[in-house]
Amino acid sequence: MDWKVFIAEFIGTAILILLGDGVVANVVLNKTKGNGGGWIVITAGWGMAVFVAVFCVRAASGAHLNPAVTIAIAASHRGIGWSQVPMYIAGQMLGAFVGACTVYLFYKDHFKVTEDANLKLAVFSTGPAIRNLGTAFFCEVIGTFLLVLPIFLMSDPNISFTLSSASAQSGKLGLGALGALPVGLLVFAIGMSLGGTTGYAINPARDLGPRIAHALLPIPGKRDSDWSYAWIPVAAPILGGLLAAVAAGALKP
Repeated sequence: MDWKVFIAEFIGTAILILLGDGVVANVVLNKTKGNGGGWIVITAGWGMAVFVAVFCVRAASGAHLNPAVTIAIAASHRGIGWSQVPMYIAGQMLGAFVGACTVYLFYKDHFKVTEDANLKLAVFSTGPAIRNLGTAFFCEVIGTFLLVLPIFLMSDPNISFTLSSASAQSGKLGLGALGALPVGLLVFAIGMSLGGTTGYAINPARDLGPRIAHALLPIPGKRDSDWSYAWIPVAAPILGGLLAAVAAGALKP
C-alpha cells in the first residue's frame, strides 16, 4: 500500500469536511457568529474548502478527495489502476468521518442550544428539499457529471499549467497549484446553480462519512440519520463520474 497516498487523501478529505461541514454548522446552528448567513455563504465556504484541501495534497495524491473522481479516473485509465482504488477511498472515507467528528467537537456547545434535529443532520449530510428520490438521483448524477468532466479537462496532461510536476512524474492524474482554484470555483458554481434540490453532495465520502459520524456521535436531540436516502449521494455521484469519464474520452483530442 502507498501510505503516502492514503495519508494525503485522509488529510485532504478531513480538511474538506472540516471547512465544508463547518460552514454549514456556522450558518444553521443557533448562537453562532454566522447564524442565518444563508445559502451563498454555505456555497462559498464549500468552494473555498475544496480549494484549500486540493491545494494541500495535490502533489502527494492528485487530490481526488472523492470516490466518484477516483473511480472515474480508474475507469478511464488516466492515472491509477483499480488496485489503487480501495486505498484512495479508504483514506477519503476515514478523512470525511474524522473531519465531521471534529466539526461536532468544534461546535459542540451550539449543537446543544439548537432544537431543530433536521438542522443538526444538515451539518453532516445532504437531503432533498422535496423528497422525490428519482429526481434527487438525477440531480446528483448531473451535478457530479458537471464536477468530474471539468476536472478531467483541467487535469489533462496536455494542459501543462494545471498538472503539478509531482503528479506528472508519478503518473497520477492531479491538479497543480493553479488548478486548485478553478476546482473550488467549480464547486461554488455547482452549489449556486444546482445545489437547491439536494444540497449537492456530488461526493460519496462527503455524505456517507459524516452521516456515519452523525449516527455514532452523542449529539443531543438528534434525529435518525435518514438511511433510506443515504444510498443516493453514494450511487448517483459514482454514475455521474463514470458518465463524465466517457464524455471526457470523447472530447479528448
